[in-house]
Amino acid sequence: MSDTGNDGGSDIRDLLIIGGGLTGMTLALAAASRGFTSHVIDRARPEDLTAEGFDGRATAISTASWNLFSKIGLTDILEPLGSPIDTIAVTDQMKPGRIDFQPEPHENSLGRMFANRTLRVTLFDAARAEDRIAWHSGAEVASRERGDFGCSVTLTDGQELKGHLMVGAEGRGSPTREDAGISVAKWQYDHRAIIAGLTHEKSHENVAWEIFYSDGPFALLPLLDDEYGNHRSALVWTVDERDAAGMLALGDRAFLAEAEEQMGGVLGALTHVGARSSYPLGFHHTARITGHRLALIGDSAHGIHPIAGQGLNLGLRDVGALVEVLEDGRLLGLEPGDAQLLERYEKWRGLDAFTVALATDGLTRMFGVPGKAASAIRRFGMAGIQRAPALKSWFMDEARGVTGERPSLLKA
Repeated sequence: MSDTGNDGGSDIRDLLIIGGGLTGMTLALAAASRGFTSHVIDRARPEDLTAEGFDGRATAISTASWNLFSKIGLTDILEPLGSPIDTIAVTDQMKPGRIDFQPEPHENSLGRMFANRTLRVTLFDAARAEDRIAWHSGAEVASRERGDFGCSVTLTDGQELKGHLMVGAEGRGSPTREDAGISVAKWQYDHRAIIAGLTHEKSHENVAWEIFYSDGPFALLPLLDDEYGNHRSALVWTVDERDAAGMLALGDRAFLAEAEEQMGGVLGALTHVGARSSYPLGFHHTARITGHRLALIGDSAHGIHPIAGQGLNLGLRDVGALVEVLEDGRLLGLEPGDAQLLERYEKWRGLDAFTVALATDGLTRMFGVPGKAASAIRRFGMAGIQRAPALKSWFMDEARGVTGERPSLLKA
């Protein structure tokens, strides 16, 4: 176990955050911005998580999530490192009837695309500079305890860390969730997402493409040009699980030829593909997101299909809500593990997260119905949305995360 840059002794802190990834570390920083202290325990080491080639994924940061990053002082650093999304083009197999989502005149963009590595480096640098965060990297949790007056974890090296509220932020297979006995509804889609960086002939012009096929969406997400001026996009290609191994085994030239066929020439010729990786796609949602002195955030609480690019953004809404609940409780003299506060967090986030999860699952199934008739019906509906400004605005506001009861940290 290493302790990166801060005093990580046995002092009692407000939060015990187990999991120091994008969601967990954002929580630590957001809580610190409101005066809360935390232990952040992560089994991985930052140098591994930020190594070139560790994670080729890119993430769309919604307007609401960007507001959160602004409130915790990260946007000046991140602004020049991400590509704005000026348009989201949604099409069924590149046939007529597509939808073009564009921001309102008073909005700069629909979001921003960042390489996951860029987000990690920025978050980790900020955490190292924050005295309210004790960061324990390369640390394994041996046991967890949640009692009447506090909670604690014991690490495999024997060190005990104490706090008032335990937060599970480890991701889909959360050991903290399992340890608490919280049941999970889940299923697999029998599909796999193939991730790769592409270099292409034409500029993407800040357009994110979501091209739907019966096997799943083929998403092209705009990235900044590289240092040589080459145009780049991130690819998220959903394929049938049975075909995934074969797709990953293709040589670069054959893979680019397959990808070009799916794209319909929108970015011109593909000239290079980076390292390819993949992960299985599934759905899961917990029966509850709280327990005695316990809160779950991000993928520990809910895992959705990447069809709408809302995974991390949904977790950051958890972050904003939890910090606001804790801050309001402090004004009433309540400590972070108080049951009343956790009940409010449960009611606030449980329904919203479940609604988003069901909506993405429904989209996945609707666009996955094969056949010409199903495609024609989808394209007829999409053409109707394209001609209905109010309906388009509602969909855009949902994607930007600016609907419903938003935490103050996610407001402009």
